[in-house]
Amino acid sequence: MNETTKKTEKKNRNFVTALARGLEILRAFEPGHTMLGNQELAERTGLPRPTISRLTYTLTELGYLTYNPRLAKYSPAAGVLALGYACLASFGIRQVAKPLMEELAQELDISVALGTRDRLQMIYLENCQGQGALTLRLDVGSRIPLATTAMGRALLAVVPDVERAYLMERMQRHYKDKWPEVKAGIEAAVEEYRTRGYVSSRGDWSPDVNAVGVPLVLPDSTVVAFNCGGPSFLLDQQRLDEELGPKLRQMVNNVRNILSRM
Repeated sequence: MNETTKKTEKKNRNFVTALARGLEILRAFEPGHTMLGNQELAERTGLPRPTISRLTYTLTELGYLTYNPRLAKYSPAAGVLALGYACLASFGIRQVAKPLMEELAQELDISVALGTRDRLQMIYLENCQGQGALTLRLDVGSRIPLATTAMGRALLAVVPDVERAYLMERMQRHYKDKWPEVKAGIEAAVEEYRTRGYVSSRGDWSPDVNAVGVPLVLPDSTVVAFNCGGPSFLLDQQRLDEELGPKLRQMVNNVRNILSRM
């Protein structure tokens, strides 16, 4: 269970511990890890095995998990899918942005994605692909790090100072000895956004991936972020600065203008 949940559990009498623990189990399932046994869930959540067993049984009975007796593992069921689609439907930004994202992806033959923050990660709400075989193939629901990606750094560049300070503190605990290098990358990105209107990640998330990111603050103050990128051998620094960065910035401005008229 994450540190914030543990602290809230101790301090707030209105906090429903059983509910929080059940949600932690559902969060443990990610792309690439869609079938998990009780032991794996215990390792991912930090909850005791007996607690895991009771919660997985309950979630299965309620239709949020499916149990495979042959493998002795659980996977998300239709109940989780229904919740996920309800959440996605609430992000009207997807419907506005998708046509512009598809146009840019085809024009530059790259991946263009939209995401929002979930703890110390960014989660994809939409992703559009170019035709090239070497574009990044990440699906809706995929998660990438907040600290080292262009999408995450774009979000960090515009969140309120208090929120950024809170996230920086949490990331420092997460990255430990690597924090000075990670922190320097975030600070450079924040400055880059102030001067250029976009941020970049040049091999910081993956040595073979370069990308740029641009944030967007929605009318309700929710912050989302866009990125576009691909293999580093195709997207050198010059192309990031002369083509991808300016074009993504203009695309996000177009999305903002459409939203302002709605």
